[in-house]
This record gives sequence, C-alpha cells and structure tokens, in this order.
Amino acid sequence: MKFSNIPTAYLFMQLAKQNEITDVVISPGSRNAPLALSFTLNDNFNAYSIIDERAAGFFALGIAKKKKKPVILICTSGSALLNYYPAVAEAYYSQIPLIIASADRPSYKIDIGDGQTIQQDGVFNKLVAFCEALEQDVCHATNEIELFAPHLLTKSQDEIESFNIRAIQKAMAVSYSKQLPVHLNFPFEESLYGIGENPPSSILKSKEISFENDSQLFEISSKTRKLWKSYKKKMIIIGGWQPAELEKKLLFELTDDESILVFSETTSNCFHDNFINSIDSIIAPIEKSIDIEEQFKTLQPELILTIGGQIVSKKIKTFLRRFKAVEHWHLGKNKALNTFYCLTAHLNCPPEQFFKAMLEEDRCNYDYRGCWLDKKNSFLAKREDYISEIPFSDFWAFYTLQKNLPYSIDLHLANSSSVRYSQLMPLNKTCVVYANRGTSGIEGSTSTAIGAHQVNPDKLVVLITGDLSFFYDINALWSNYIKPNFRIILLNNKGGGIFRILPGTKALPHFETFFETQHNRNAKLVSEDFGFEYNLADSKEVLEQALNNFYTITESPKLLEVKTPRELNDEILLNFFEYLI
Repeated sequence: MKFSNIPTAYLFMQLAKQNEITDVVISPGSRNAPLALSFTLNDNFNAYSIIDERAAGFFALGIAKKKKKPVILICTSGSALLNYYPAVAEAYYSQIPLIIASADRPSYKIDIGDGQTIQQDGVFNKLVAFCEALEQDVCHATNEIELFAPHLLTKSQDEIESFNIRAIQKAMAVSYSKQLPVHLNFPFEESLYGIGENPPSSILKSKEISFENDSQLFEISSKTRKLWKSYKKKMIIIGGWQPAELEKKLLFELTDDESILVFSETTSNCFHDNFINSIDSIIAPIEKSIDIEEQFKTLQPELILTIGGQIVSKKIKTFLRRFKAVEHWHLGKNKALNTFYCLTAHLNCPPEQFFKAMLEEDRCNYDYRGCWLDKKNSFLAKREDYISEIPFSDFWAFYTLQKNLPYSIDLHLANSSSVRYSQLMPLNKTCVVYANRGTSGIEGSTSTAIGAHQVNPDKLVVLITGDLSFFYDINALWSNYIKPNFRIILLNNKGGGIFRILPGTKALPHFETFFETQHNRNAKLVSEDFGFEYNLADSKEVLEQALNNFYTITESPKLLEVKTPRELNDEILLNFFEYLI
C-alpha cells in the first residue's frame, strides 16, 4: 500500500480506516496533497472530488446525514477552510458528524507574508465539538525546521506521533458519540508530494476508539412515570426525525391514548391518522378567530414532549411561548432546546425505551385530542375546496407537486418557502424527507441532496427548491456525481417570495430590490450546461402534463422549472388561512 511520506497524513488515514470511516470529500489544493494522497491511494475509502469548498461541505453533510456516521472533509490552506463555515454551522445545529481536516503551513510561516495563509487554528470556535492543532512531523523537512524553528526539535518524532494519534482519536470519538462536527488542523512543510510505503511504527500501538453511550445509562424514574400519567393534556411535537420502524410502531401504540395530541411536520417522517401533520393549518385559523383566547386555552397543554430536531412552524412556537405548559420534556439524544421557555427535563434515552415504559402505565381518561382532530378533518376538506378555486400559483403548484410524488423516494426540501409550503400539502407516507433546518439557510440544499444520493444511488431523489436557493448553490451542479435518477423541481417566483408574506414588508422603501430581490433569471441554460433535461411549466395544464414523464428514468438527470406569478402568490397563501376559519 502506498501513501504520503508525511507520517501524520498516514496516521490520520489509517485511524479513519480502523474506525470504519469510509467517505472522504476532497477539494483541490497543494498544501492538502499529503492527505489527498493518503486517502485516494487506499481502496477502503469512497473519495469524492468537489471543487467548491462550500458545496463540498454540504455534499459531505448529505452523506453524513444519510449514514449517521462521520464524513471527512479535506481542504487546502487559507480561505478555502472558511468556505466550509455554512455547512459546519448546519452540521452543528442539526447534529450531523463531520471531521474537517484542514491543511496548513507550519506555524513559523503564518502571518509573515507567505501566500494563502490565515489563522486556521480554532477558526470554527463554538461551532465544533472539538478542535486541535496537530503537531508538525520533525522527521520530514528537518533542515527547514532547523533553519526556521529549531525549538520544534525539542520533541521527538515519537512524542509528536503520540500526541497526534491521541488528538485524532479524540476527534473521531467525539464526532461519533455526539454526532457533531470536529476540526483538525494539519501543519505540512514542503515537499508535499512524496510517496511512502513503510508506515510509522506508532500506528501499531493505537487502539480503536471507544466512547460511552450515555443514552443507554438513562433510567426512567417512577416520578417521570407518575407525572406522565397525571397530566390530562399531553402534547407531543415531532421535529426533524428519521425514526426507526420500531420507534414509529411504539409511538403509534402510545398515541392511541386520547389525552395525547401529536403535532408532526413533513420533516418528522412520522405520519398517522391521529396526528396533525399541518400545524399552521390549526394554529392560523385560531389566530384569526374572535374567541382566540378561549381556543388557545383549550389547546394549551400541561406537558410538552418534543422529539427530534428543529421545528419548522413559527406559529406553534409563538403559541406555546405565550400559553406555557407546566413542563416540557425533550426525548432522545438530540440537544434539548428550550424552545418554549419551559424546559424541565432531558430524557436522554432511546425513544423506544421511553415509549415502552409509558405503555406500561395506565391511560389517562381524558379526551384532549378529539376536538383538534375534528378541526384537522375540517381543514382537509376545506383545503380540497380551496385548491379547486384558486388560479395557478405557488400554493397550487406545491399541492400538485407533492400529491404527484412517486412512492418510496428521498425528498429534499430547500429553505425557506419550499419547506414551509410543504407543511400544508398532502404527502405520501413512503417518502423520506430531508431538510437543512439546523440553521435554516438557503445555501447548500442542492449540494446536500446530491451528497445524500451517493449513499443510495439507485433510489429516486427529488429536490424541491426555490429560485434564490437554487441559484445561490449553483456550484453544486459542478460535480461528477449527479445520477440520472436525480430530479430538481425549481419553483421560480422571481425573488424571495416569502418576504411578500411577512406583515408590513411590502410597504418598505425599495422592498423589491433589497428584500424580495426581484430578478428575471431562469434555469434553462444552466440546466443544459450541466447536462440536465430541462422543462418549463407556467400554467396548470403544462405542469400536469410535464409531471406525466418527469420521473421516468432516462440517461440524464432532469430539472423542471415552475414559473409562478410573483405578485399573486402571497395573496393566495394568506387567503387560504382566512378560508379555514
């Protein structure tokens, strides 16, 4: 086996292999050559080459999101590293494991006028769970070290390798156990392209990483059981989640209890007839009703149980911050967020453990959910009536698109209108939904979807995105890894349509230029340049016709651009909530 002749580069690769990390995303450069060589000369790794570091960061995030295990990102020195920042932030707030491996110049060449150098150590600050500046190998380029930094020679090569191994092991352990990004900074002196065949002996002394799984140590107390049984109005809110089948089965059994009302979202991947899957369709009509206080007090829970990650609905947050529950428990390994300002417990155990425990308890004889399920059924009927009356628009298009999605696909939703409209529309239960809701930024959705597709390349993947999000991440398409069964649906309303919905924004000076950012771009030439089959729909009839063969597999990926009326979309959405009253 061949690898870089710089020991730390080899050690990092070997420890990744030892700990079953298999995916590496590399952006081109010179300083990172030792890392790139070590991984690409080894058949144990899936190595991907992505030129744009921002796109690379989200590409890696997509793989890690699907696999739920760390993916390594490798970049050269200088500003290249900073382009990872949006993906690192998303990974941190979504709890997705990434290992950032940045190549750097030696410490004695920083801030002295050498090109492509910045202060890289600790650059991600609070957005990584662990960071370490590794020590420079003194057995490589020793003459340079003697000339410019002789103090580095006070440590032996064995001591340096021992330190670096511990740091790398710690980074991998933290990323695995906490499901968070970590950062390792590698100082490399030239020459950078040497190939070796004799591994450092110190690697033979290292052991596989181990970490304590805290969730297995959690015990559900008798007090928790007693409180659960005592509360008559229990509200379960499911955020972004990828539940296992057993977890869903047990949750469905638990929620046969009429004292439990479940709010879920498209991103929850958990659908049931007794769940309310469109939160805003329940909350918005109450906000506009005459007896708003009385209705909200009826809905006000005594106990909130949250599961999964971030919640999309702003309305449920506003409601529960005003009409507070007695207690809020968060269930699972996800970070417990005090979203409603009443968090009282983090039940850091597998959801199935909690569900089994609560199923052993007697049910509370109180019907909390009944009237709200009636409201849900009313909403479903009114939505169908409303759809039949409205003209072609974002609302009509989203309804038609989601209703016609194929079964058993991976569906990626971009921020911000796309994921919000999706909450209001029907969706078949076989779709697996993904969205970058950690930071909810518009960048990176296309890159994430393409990265995730590498894990199950035979599966049909559909990305629904808006025009700003699509054009913002256009370098995602600059990739050799886009499969023929990849589909993009681009809703083009010629700007940031969500800003037309927010109260008071349209009256602002220069609204169209600095808030909505109106434009006249389309994706036709972009699609052709990157090898996509392109189709355009700008009416009900054309969209329905385009969908007839859009999902048929051909030799190329496909992009369907749906152009909607910019000045009509907000009115139709806002009128929908009025229609529900």
